[in-house]
Amino acid sequence: MYFEMTVQIRVPSMKEGQRYYEILLNREPDFIPHDGFLEWELLQGCWLQVAEGTPSEGSGPIRLAVKDIEAERKRLMEALHIEKFEIESREEVPVKWVTFTDPWGNRLGFFEYLNKEEEEERIKNMLRS
Repeated sequence: MYFEMTVQIRVPSMKEGQRYYEILLNREPDFIPHDGFLEWELLQGCWLQVAEGTPSEGSGPIRLAVKDIEAERKRLMEALHIEKFEIESREEVPVKWVTFTDPWGNRLGFFEYLNKEEEEERIKNMLRS
């Protein structure tokens, strides 16, 4: 049985990495166990770890669900000076999504449910857990 998950990405400079990911995630880390290592609990039992080191080429993307993908894109373009990135969709896929990279090449992104009733139901179910 699996009950928690961690995903780790690496950045060459912890100071710059912490600043970037605090802006991206809109908050400070939840846990800093030692120098060169930060953790955010994104969902209950789901942790993003940012470690100082050489980024893994070609990994990801790690995509986070958001309610308003346009607003998040605008916020990141302004706050992190990310170049404009396109919102993608396909008729057979129930979400729209974006992919971008952090300054070190880690692939990240967001997705937004097209069906808002489904989105709300998923959020309710998650909060019940």
